[in-house]
Amino acid sequence: MKESQVFACNNCGYQSPKWLGRCPECGSWNSFEEETVAQVSSSGKGSSIPTPNSSEKAQRLSDVVIEPEFRFSTGMDEFDRVIGGGLNKGSSVLLGGEPGIGKSTLALQVLEKVSHTYKVLYICGEESSAQIKQRAIRLGLDMDNIIIYCDTRLDQIIQTIRKEKPTLMVVDSMQTLASAEVPSVAGSVNQIRACSLEIIMAAKQISSAVILIGHVTKEGLLAGPKVVEHLVDTVLYFDQASSGVRLVRASKNRFGSIDEIGIFRMTEKGLEPVKDSQGLFISDRTQKDIPSGIAFTAVVEGSRTFLVEIQALVVNAKSGYSRVYSDKIESARVTRIAAVLERHAGVQLSDKDIYVNVAGGVRLVDVAIDLPLALALFSATSSIPISGGTVSFGELSLAGEVRPVSFLEKRAKAASELGFRKAVIPRMKNPGKTLEYCVCSTVAQALDAFRMTNSK
Repeated sequence: MKESQVFACNNCGYQSPKWLGRCPECGSWNSFEEETVAQVSSSGKGSSIPTPNSSEKAQRLSDVVIEPEFRFSTGMDEFDRVIGGGLNKGSSVLLGGEPGIGKSTLALQVLEKVSHTYKVLYICGEESSAQIKQRAIRLGLDMDNIIIYCDTRLDQIIQTIRKEKPTLMVVDSMQTLASAEVPSVAGSVNQIRACSLEIIMAAKQISSAVILIGHVTKEGLLAGPKVVEHLVDTVLYFDQASSGVRLVRASKNRFGSIDEIGIFRMTEKGLEPVKDSQGLFISDRTQKDIPSGIAFTAVVEGSRTFLVEIQALVVNAKSGYSRVYSDKIESARVTRIAAVLERHAGVQLSDKDIYVNVAGGVRLVDVAIDLPLALALFSATSSIPISGGTVSFGELSLAGEVRPVSFLEKRAKAASELGFRKAVIPRMKNPGKTLEYCVCSTVAQALDAFRMTNSK
C-alpha cells in the first residue's frame, strides 16, 4: 500500500494534488489542508470497510421480513417528533451543534430513556468515564443499564460494538476517532469519512441505531466533509434560541419530515421538552405599549404552531449605500421585501440601513412571514406602531401581490388563544370566524388595512 500527499477541503472533502485558495466543489475559501492518503490497489484487497448484511442473498423485496419493533421510541417526545416518530434499527443520525449547547446532555438523556427497554452503548472520545458519570449524577439519571466505553481507536471501538451488540449507541464525537489504517491525524477529512463509514456499516450489520455527534464550524455548518451527511439517514442541527431554549431541526430525514422542530428548555436536570410553545417566542408586554417596527405572526413548523415577534429598525444609511442586517431571517428575503415595498407601495428604503430581528432568537423560513415583515418595515419607517392585538400572515410576490398561505385556520386559532383579535390576511376562501379579518390582495391594500386597524 503506497502513500501520497494530497490537499483536501475540510468542508466537503474534495481532493486536489495542489493547494487551492477556493474549493471548486463547495466554493469555500482557504479550506484546503495537506493530508496523507493510502492508495489501495485496483483489486480492492485489504479494504477494511464492512458491508451491511453481507451474508444475505438476493431476494424479492416482498420477501424481506421486517422484525417487530423495527422503529422504537426514544422516550423523549420532542426528539421523536423531529426524527419521524422514533429511531429505526440500523439507522444513523448525525447530531451537530455549537460547543456547550447540550449535545452530550441530550444524547445521554436519550440513552437513559432507551436503556429501560433496550441495550445501549455510549462511546466517548472527548471525556473520561468519571466525567460522564458526574454529568449523569447531576442530571439524576439511572446509570445501571448504560454501558460506557471511552476510546478513540476505531478498531477497538468496532470490536466493542460487535461484542456488546447494542440496540442504540452514541459516538461522542466523530472528530475524535482515528483509524490506524488511515495515515492522517484525528479530525482530518479522511479520518472522519473513514471512521464514520465503518461505524455506520458495523451498526447496520447488527441492526443497531447510532447517533453520531459532530462539531460545527464558525459558519454554523457541520464540521467535516459533506460526504458524512450523505452517509447518514438523518442530519439534525441543535440550535440555541432565547436563553435556556434549545431547538432541534432536521435538514435531512429519510424516515420523516424535515419540517418538524423539537423545542427543549435547559434546566439543572438537563433538557426538558416544551410541549406548549404557542407563546414561547413573543415578548411579555401589554398590547398598549407596542413600539413601532414590531409585527406579530403565527408560524407553522411541522405539526406545531407558535406566535413570533418580528422586529424592524430603519435608519438613514451611514455609508454611501444601504445595508441589511438580519440574522434570524435570511437577508436576501429582507432585501426582496424592501424592494417590493418600494416598487409597489412607494415606501422609500433604498437609502436606508435595515435591521431585522426575531424575538426569542428563532430562525424563520415560513413563507407566511413576508407580509408581517413588510408591515414591520413600514411601521419602522413611518414610526407608526401596529395595534398590539393584530397579527398578519401572507406571502408577497414580486408583483406586489399578497398570496394565500396554508393552515390559515390553524394560525388564526393559535393567535386567538393568545389574545389577538384582528388579522391582516390575503384574500382566501372561508377564512373562518376566529378573528376579525382585514382582507387584502396587494401590499398597498395591506398597508391601507394597517392604517385602518390603527385608526380604530
